Order: sequence, then C-alpha cells, then structure tokens
Amino acid sequence: MKQKVVIRVTLNNGKKNARSKAMQIAVGLQGVESVSLQGEDSSQIVVVGDNINSVILTSLLRKKVGFAELTSVSPVSTVGEKRKQETKPSESGIQSMVWPTYQAGVPYYYQPGAPYYAYEVAGYNQNSCNIM
Repeated sequence: MKQKVVIRVTLNNGKKNARSKAMQIAVGLQGVESVSLQGEDSSQIVVVGDNINSVILTSLLRKKVGFAELTSVSPVSTVGEKRKQETKPSESGIQSMVWPTYQAGVPYYYQPGAPYYAYEVAGYNQNSCNIM
C-alpha cells in the first residue's frame, strides 16, 4: 500500500548538514520512493513509498537529527497511475518484459580439508624421563 508520511523536524538546531542528513536517513529506509522538504521554512519532510514504517523513521530522525514529530500518515491514491499505465503500453507499442526473480542464496560447495597423516617416530619412548 502506497502511503504518504509527513514528519515535522527541527532543522535549525546548530547542525550544519541537518537537512541533507535528514533526507539521507529517510531515503535509506526500505520502500521509500521519494523524499521532499515542504512547509514555510522547509521544516516538514514528506516521504512517499510502499509500506513505510513511520514510527521507525521518526525515531531514527530523533536520534540522528533532533526533534521530530509525526504529523500525518495517509494513503496515496493510485487510480490515476493505473490509468496512465494502462494507456502507456498501447500508445508506444512496446511491451514491458518481466524478468524472473533470482533466488539469492549462498551455494554450498564441499571443499575437503588437507588429509590427516599420523607418523610414529622411531626411538621415542614416552616412559623415559630426560630430566633425571
């Protein structure tokens, strides 16, 4: 589900790169499609994406930037986008190609270790004591 999250952040707390840092944090979250600064003094961060965890985003901004308040979370309508997608392939005549997903995993390779050899040393007696 696509959603729009608005977070009010105090960006004037003496830190030099607070805006860029806040945007980097927002973009680093999974499912984020776009991030923008809005408001009269660019104190609101608007994040749009699929299944964004707004609580984690707000707590990350509090830890890294400063004061952050979750203002609103609202769904984004995708009806207009579906209409655009439906008309787009028929206009261009190019059909999109969907690649199969790659099942990522680590393949298991058996690598035998070095062979273990045991040798017996001739003339070695464990019962003899060299100290006495």
